[in-house]
Amino acid sequence: MARKKHKASGPPKPEQRKSRRGHEGTGEKDLAHFVQLALEMGAENATMIDASTIKCEAWVRLKCQYGCPGYGKRLMCPPFTPTPRETAEVVSCYTRAILLHAHDNAIINDIIPRLEQKIFLAGYFKALGMGSGPCRICENRGSACNTKKRCKYPVIARPAMEACGINVFDTVRANGFHIEVVRSHRQADDYYGVVLID
Repeated sequence: MARKKHKASGPPKPEQRKSRRGHEGTGEKDLAHFVQLALEMGAENATMIDASTIKCEAWVRLKCQYGCPGYGKRLMCPPFTPTPRETAEVVSCYTRAILLHAHDNAIINDIIPRLEQKIFLAGYFKALGMGSGPCRICENRGSACNTKKRCKYPVIARPAMEACGINVFDTVRANGFHIEVVRSHRQADDYYGVVLID
C-alpha cells in the first residue's frame, strides 16, 4: 500500500514566532503602548531607553548610608536592597527599559508596580521596576516597616533607583531629562522611576 505523503509544515508564520528576546510580546508596538500607559497612569513624562544608559555606581549607596535619616529603617532601603554591583549585574541582563518622570515621588511609586505588572502580563516576564525615594506604604497604613520580618506588601513595594545604587542624575541626563540638586523649597522636585523590560 502506498504511503500518504505529508506536506512539510515549514517555518512558523511571523505572527506565530516568539520574539528573539524571549517573550511573547509583539515588540515595538507593545512598548509604545506601555509608554502611553505610563502617561495615562499619571507620569508627567515617560520614554523608552537603552538599559545600558542606566549607571550604577558605588558612591550612591554611601549617600544613603551617610546623609539619609531613613537608612536601615525600611526594607526598600539600604542595607536591605541590592548593592550597586548587584544592581549593575541585574541591569546587564536587559536591553530596554521605560524611564518615568513626575514632580511627586508618590506618583512614581504608585505607577511603577502597576506598570510592571501590565508589562509582565503582556509576556515580558523579566519586567522589574524601581521607584523613587523611601517606601511609605507601611507608614501610610498606620505602622512602621518591620525590618526584622519580610515585607508585608511585596506586590506593590519597590525600592528606589538610588536605593539600588543607580546614579539617577547621570542616568536621566543621558536620556534627555532634566534634574538638578534641589536648593530651596521653592524649587520644583524631579522624581524618576524605571521599569526594566527585556
